Amino acid sequence: MSTEKVSLGKFLDKELGPFTFGSFLRGARASNDLSQVEMAKLLGISKSTLCDIEKGRQLVSPELAVKIARKCKLSIQVAVEAALQDQVRKAKLLFKVNLVA
Repeated sequence: MSTEKVSLGKFLDKELGPFTFGSFLRGARASNDLSQVEMAKLLGISKSTLCDIEKGRQLVSPELAVKIARKCKLSIQVAVEAALQDQVRKAKLLFKVNLVA
């Protein structure tokens, strides 16, 4: 048994994959017990667009992340960080996004 300490973030990345805007949105939808159809209607987007965002096939801009966070009453800072981190990850850059207000 290894006694090496692992950070919570690294553990979660290993077990669940990286934190993305899609996983943030999917978690918000699930915690509000909404179907994809209901969430898409709330956001004013199609169910297929919502599905693409949740699966990471479509990235969102910081501006759209703010609009979605406001409509869903979620953390704007976390939403924007996740959206920007997705873009950084897609560009294969090894940076960590951390917004400071």
